[in-house]
Amino acid sequence: MLTMIDMSVEFIAYTVIAYLIGSLSAAIIVCKIMGLPDPRSLGSKNPGATNVLRYGGKKAAAITLFADALKGFLPVLAAKLLGQGHGNLEIIAMAAFFGHLYPVFFQFKGGKGVATALGVFLAMSLPVALSMLATWLIMAFVFNISSLAALTAACLAPLFVWYWEPDAAFIVMSIILSVVLIWRHRSNIKNLITGAEGKIKDESEP
Repeated sequence: MLTMIDMSVEFIAYTVIAYLIGSLSAAIIVCKIMGLPDPRSLGSKNPGATNVLRYGGKKAAAITLFADALKGFLPVLAAKLLGQGHGNLEIIAMAAFFGHLYPVFFQFKGGKGVATALGVFLAMSLPVALSMLATWLIMAFVFNISSLAALTAACLAPLFVWYWEPDAAFIVMSIILSVVLIWRHRSNIKNLITGAEGKIKDESEP
């Protein structure tokens, strides 16, 4: 049975704030501050760390990756510390995640959500997040393809949640995030099938 949701004013406020924080596109902001091209205008046109790496270099990409994860981590951790329980936490987490995907500040055109999802899972459960990170690192090391590593981690996320934190609401949230992550990577999946997907080692500083 799913955990009941407490529709309090605080919960609604936390959810809105989480969405707004998620809507802050780190890739666009970092590139603007560093005088780099808008990531939505080059390459995959995806405002994420991988596309920033292609045209902005490792430093810009690392900052983008960290900031995207942080905006998933902070609102969920804050809500957790302020007493929000399962049911509420999962909705707040999804608000931050979907804020990244559909940011109100950037015409609802956001990134694919991998780093923000990791930040969300980190705030919810350290073992789950570490399991996902380990999966990504292993797959990236073996196959040298970022999207394949991300897709594998996304597919395994519900299993990690079931093993480490078997709460019904958390499991449902992990399934939703995994399905959305896979859908957001549909172009990458097509490239993987055709052998056209780029490798991590091919991404270099301009």
